[in-house]
Amino acid sequence: SYSFCTLLGQIYIMKSFMAHLQKRSMSNGVESMKAYLAEGIPSKLPPPYKFNDAVDHAPPRKQILTPAEKELALRNALRYMPAEWHEELAPEFAEELNTFGRIYMMRFKPTEYEMLPYSSLDYPTVDKKAAAILTMIHNNLDKRVAQFPDELITYGGNGATFQNWAQYRLTVKYLCEMRADQTLVMYSGHPHGLFPSHVDAPRMVITNGMVIPNYSSQDDYERMNALGVSQYGQMTAGSFMYIGPQGIVHGTTITLLNAARLYLEKDSLAGVKFITSGLGGMSGAQAKATTIAGAAGIIAEINPHAARKRHEQGWCTLLSESADEALDIMEEHAQAGKPVSVGYIGNVVDLWERAVERNVEVHLGSDQTSLHNPWAGGYYPVGQSFEESKEMMSKDPVAFKKAVQETLVRHAAAINKLTEERGMYFWDYGNAFLLEASRAGAAVMNEDKSGFRYPSYVEDIVGPMCFDFGFGPFRWVCTSGLEEDLQLTDELALEVLSDMEKSSPPEISQQMADNIVWIKGAMENKLVVGSQARILYADDMGRRRIAEAFNEAIRDGRLKAPVVLGRDHHDVSGTDSPFRETANIKDGSSFCADMAVQNFAGDAFRGATWISLHNGGGVGWGEVMNGGFGLVLDGTPESLRNLNSMLHWDVNNGIARRAWARNPNAEFAAKRAMAENDLLKVTLPNHAKDDIIKAALA
Repeated sequence: SYSFCTLLGQIYIMKSFMAHLQKRSMSNGVESMKAYLAEGIPSKLPPPYKFNDAVDHAPPRKQILTPAEKELALRNALRYMPAEWHEELAPEFAEELNTFGRIYMMRFKPTEYEMLPYSSLDYPTVDKKAAAILTMIHNNLDKRVAQFPDELITYGGNGATFQNWAQYRLTVKYLCEMRADQTLVMYSGHPHGLFPSHVDAPRMVITNGMVIPNYSSQDDYERMNALGVSQYGQMTAGSFMYIGPQGIVHGTTITLLNAARLYLEKDSLAGVKFITSGLGGMSGAQAKATTIAGAAGIIAEINPHAARKRHEQGWCTLLSESADEALDIMEEHAQAGKPVSVGYIGNVVDLWERAVERNVEVHLGSDQTSLHNPWAGGYYPVGQSFEESKEMMSKDPVAFKKAVQETLVRHAAAINKLTEERGMYFWDYGNAFLLEASRAGAAVMNEDKSGFRYPSYVEDIVGPMCFDFGFGPFRWVCTSGLEEDLQLTDELALEVLSDMEKSSPPEISQQMADNIVWIKGAMENKLVVGSQARILYADDMGRRRIAEAFNEAIRDGRLKAPVVLGRDHHDVSGTDSPFRETANIKDGSSFCADMAVQNFAGDAFRGATWISLHNGGGVGWGEVMNGGFGLVLDGTPESLRNLNSMLHWDVNNGIARRAWARNPNAEFAAKRAMAENDLLKVTLPNHAKDDIIKAALA
């Protein structure tokens, strides 16, 4: 008994000591961050970069610049640096350009402090809203979160927070110096400067990839990005609103649940088999969503580092390098009615073709490879290793493109076989799979060639069941960095939703019930990677009431620091994307971008702390226009005013557009919103009968 008690005491002392060391290490890290964050371009040239094997790295990009353009790229990079350093840095930057296809300025990545989402209370800023933005930027670049942290790529293969480390250094310097009556203007990662404004103006205005429309091809992007003049900000990378794979896990869970309800007539996914691909950035949500929903699934991932990262973070149940073993595990768990997410390390086409050969019954299928970026690391050809593919991509891009397109044809053929012969329900997860497969000549078009044979998940599920009603991926970040703050926000959100459910109309009762189940299980599902953040599909009223509760809790001290509100750009109003977000808009306007641009502008003068507008995101450069915001709640009456004005517009703009397209659920939501606020007047459509139209054109 004595020795047992002694052992327990020793364990307690050891744990306390380790906690003390961890706290002291964090404290030292904060002090280093405070000391160096505001220095900008350092006065002394940092030592050369040492390659970091501990993190994944972006593949070399294709060499697209002419010799004259390479000179221009080098001149563009050196303008960030003092002239006395040019002689030493020019050959180094040239080597980066010739090796990686980009100039990242690796030696300027800070080594004095770690890229972590520090508490907003710790940043050495003049303005506390600027401090909240710094928390978000550092979360985007945290190695636990970012896909390729040293190359400043947050997710999606090429979704960049900045183009180079000089841009990072200048941006954080400006944020440290910013006053409440200044606005920082960002051009594709480049800090254009601090400009006088006023206290109610956004602290930051961001644009990414804004190019003349006729110059928005994939090669135009590669060229401009290599020159250092534009970047692909994805959706939440270049807008500083990424929260790791949690960012889409609620939407992915909703998609799985509703696919089973609509097409399998199942309320439970126990016994349901699901195959998809992608564990890298946002796609990493698929594994967690599979088990939360209760299915047995396999998620293929060609990049071993990405697959192992998700497994180590607890987002994937187990890993396998054998397609047969992965299929066996899925079958065993489905038969037992137990959830599992198997990360198959290999090419998804090998997995699909093996499922066909074995005549496996797969109930649900999708794909989330980064086909918005097909020729630069978003998709890899079958029959080659990951490393062989990367080498071909850099050295022989023409052959790589041909191999990718041949792989897409095989990929689609295997899916077609399972849908036709085994009754699998397949959807495009908005990653441009069907778009690029069609361009490759795969059999993915419908009979009259007017569209794809498979729907986008937005077209069939999320669009009519969520976006049209105003439900979308609302998110928040507790900038204190405290888990107890996040837990309190969950409790506040649950309290609001439970109260709202009592008076919710039957049209949205399922959405409300799903949200309550989600928020109740949020902590247990261990969704946090990086910042203390949460995702929740909520409508306008839900977002505003939850935000009001947060603002009150900050005011009275229950929450220890400001809370950042945001959303994925993939939302009710934020994105115009005919192959994803606006896929269920059928009045001919799905290729129009008024909604996203109007949303960006409207958020600016309704109280957003920062706003962003991007070319590209999700489906790809030139295919999408999308925007987002960040809104800092600090417990003040001004925050209360801003959240009610801005969040109301941010949702109802999209509802109004969807209602005008004659989407019935959006018409219902628009009428409900007008009944709640008599200042809102939405133009609603009159419906013409089919026989009148046909007779007129006969």
